[in-house]
Amino acid sequence: MRRALWILAVLLSHWRRHPMQFATLLIGLIAATALWSGVQALNQQARTSYDRAAAAFGGTRTPMLVATNGGAFSQQLFVDLRRAGWPVSPVVEGRISIGGRSVRLLGIEPVTMPVEASAATEIGRTGAQAFLTPPGQALIAPETLASLGLTEGATPALNDGALLPPLKLQPQLAPGVLVVDIGIAQKLLKMPDQISRLLIGSTKGPRASLGSVVGDRLRLVKPDAETDLERLTDSFHLNLTAFGLLSFFVGLFIVNSAIGLGFEQRLPMLRTLRACGVSARQLNSVLVLELVSIALIAGVIGLVCGYFIAASLLPDVAASLRGLYGAQIPGQLTLKPEWWFAGLAISVTGALLAATSSLLKAVRLPLLATAQPYAWQQAQHRWLRLQGAGALLVFIAAGLALWLGDSLIAGFFVLAALLLGAALALPVILGIVLAGGERSARRPLVTWFWADSRLQLSGLSLALMALLLALAVNVGVGTMVESFSRTFTGWLDGRLASEIYLNAASEKQVIEIKTWLKTRPDVQAVLPGSRADLQFNGAPIELLGFADHATYRDQWPLLESTSDAWDRVRSGNAALISEQLSLRMKLKLGDRLDVPTPTGNWSLDVVAIYADYGNPQGQIGANVDALVKHFPEISQTRMGLRVASADVPALITAIRARFGLDGRNLADQTTVKTESLAIFNRTFAVTAALNAFTLGVAGVALLTSLLTLSNSRLPQLAPLWAIGITRRRLAGIELLKTLSVALITSLLALPLGLLVAWCLIAIVNVKAFGWRLPFHVFPLQLVQLLGVAMLASLLAALLPILKLLRMQPATLVKVFANER
Repeated sequence: MRRALWILAVLLSHWRRHPMQFATLLIGLIAATALWSGVQALNQQARTSYDRAAAAFGGTRTPMLVATNGGAFSQQLFVDLRRAGWPVSPVVEGRISIGGRSVRLLGIEPVTMPVEASAATEIGRTGAQAFLTPPGQALIAPETLASLGLTEGATPALNDGALLPPLKLQPQLAPGVLVVDIGIAQKLLKMPDQISRLLIGSTKGPRASLGSVVGDRLRLVKPDAETDLERLTDSFHLNLTAFGLLSFFVGLFIVNSAIGLGFEQRLPMLRTLRACGVSARQLNSVLVLELVSIALIAGVIGLVCGYFIAASLLPDVAASLRGLYGAQIPGQLTLKPEWWFAGLAISVTGALLAATSSLLKAVRLPLLATAQPYAWQQAQHRWLRLQGAGALLVFIAAGLALWLGDSLIAGFFVLAALLLGAALALPVILGIVLAGGERSARRPLVTWFWADSRLQLSGLSLALMALLLALAVNVGVGTMVESFSRTFTGWLDGRLASEIYLNAASEKQVIEIKTWLKTRPDVQAVLPGSRADLQFNGAPIELLGFADHATYRDQWPLLESTSDAWDRVRSGNAALISEQLSLRMKLKLGDRLDVPTPTGNWSLDVVAIYADYGNPQGQIGANVDALVKHFPEISQTRMGLRVASADVPALITAIRARFGLDGRNLADQTTVKTESLAIFNRTFAVTAALNAFTLGVAGVALLTSLLTLSNSRLPQLAPLWAIGITRRRLAGIELLKTLSVALITSLLALPLGLLVAWCLIAIVNVKAFGWRLPFHVFPLQLVQLLGVAMLASLLAALLPILKLLRMQPATLVKVFANER
């Protein structure tokens, strides 16, 4: 043990003499750990929120009975099942509007609530009596209370004038949900003697068969280990994980370069230790101990940095999940102990993975060979051939997955294989290009330029792979986001055609507003709108009501339609469907839908398919009068006003003054578009941040590789200096070589990035969201990213170049006296 400690002290003395190298090693490990653990913290926070949403009063984690047609059913079935020995508990569910904000209302019966529903025990502690007896309680999560701008104990009014019971905080409740007694909920939702589902407890005992009690009116839904929201958001979390993994491996390139530099500089020290009797096994054991110790220190710092990265990105991630999927994620980050242990484990694993090559070479090289600095750096042509063959096999696997696969996982596999194959092929392609330059050169110095660039390739290949991957991902994601932005802007112009959007406080106010608007000459048209939510084929969908007006005929963003689509929609027996619903249910023009409604099934012919970007649910558009006929209890408080643009400010001011509507219930088209674009930009802010992190880490990886090579390049540079080439000119040649290989790598990254963008748009996006974007190429964006990559390469090369410029002639002269 004492000998091991002395060996460790000798090895650590190297880092004390070279603090810059030690800092580089720490930076690589910290960056890799921070980016990976930060992404995992974001994913963990989202998963915790999904669990809260699923566990609150059953959800998909509790077996339940639902109506066969997906709608509400009679409360009498609950009574019949309880008498037959079934431990069921009723739940009624719907949406209400408080101050213009829509929230989910759940009505429960706490006496029969299964113990599996976690919130039931909370009600028991807070007092079931207060919850059940008048005026009752409305349980609410802190995030929902804050978003509504209310205080605990308040009794807010709904849009129809009805009052909620006093609000009661319950931290375990999912955001966006209010929970009241089932009797209160039935009154507020206008669902007398109706329930939405029955939760089934685990009580043992004799019970009648389900079919003998309810027949085919109800069906059993078994508990699921994964919630609908988790399945829906899998693509987003896979995307984040892919970014984190990419950043982690790019960070490991830095670690690999730093460890390689330290190994090369410590060769004389290792030779001396071996000559003093230290065995190769003991030396490597101490090297591993040293590395693990450094990795643990860097891991702790990286976890702290990862926490702050996650905390800074959490609001944007929450906006993304809310905007794309309707998921409610709290704004405070909470981390479990396993996250900390996993972060330390990934730091140590990454350090050992990055150092594997150096450790193997140290144990395999003979004692005298350790004095040769290039024994482990020489280019291996056979290895390059194997690497090229590996890249070809990976590309073939990507092609097969593209041809045979039909899932989101297959899409990500194609993307990963494409990037991996390109990274493996990069050194081979660069070697071919540099060899071609060498063959075409006529002057000796130019020939040396290309030949020496090939010699450097083995030391720079990992850093150049990192640059290739980071730039390709930046190009791919940037192209996808910019394509989405352009498409989204055009789509908003079609969807938000009315100049003013209004949501009245009650049905009575609707009549008053419509009567008053008839007296206004500046109002060209009043377009009523309604919507209903229901379960259709096991998934939630929205039913949207259209008024029969030229506004929709002229501007609604149809992707395909029959020639008489709008005329048939007006009849009430045909519908438009969103692209998501069309892809999910494999519907096409001419197909028929049987939509369950409170008044019976509603048969609708599909006459058009339209774009509906950003909506997590499928959507059906139908005539508004027919919608109200089949859903008589839905709210009819929304309307759009067609007004000349110049008259919009005056009309909004007049409506506010007369009816007291605030900004949440009254908005003009420009404001709605501005807010929608702001939400869109926040949705992809986290992607832009991770792009920047990844490109920055790739620049640091290139810097460390150049620092690694700068010390070992003196034997190549000293002869040139000796024949009369000045240090300034040598520095310029070195800079030109670095920028040349960086430029070739960046130019190769541009088409790779466009291919990544195509995969994201045509494969991943379709499987994840259910709609496909048009593919656009943005030359200016490509030029900008190319400029950023070259700037990063220039900054990475400056430090080694400055070191060469300041090098004393005596240092170069010593090369000729060295045993090398």
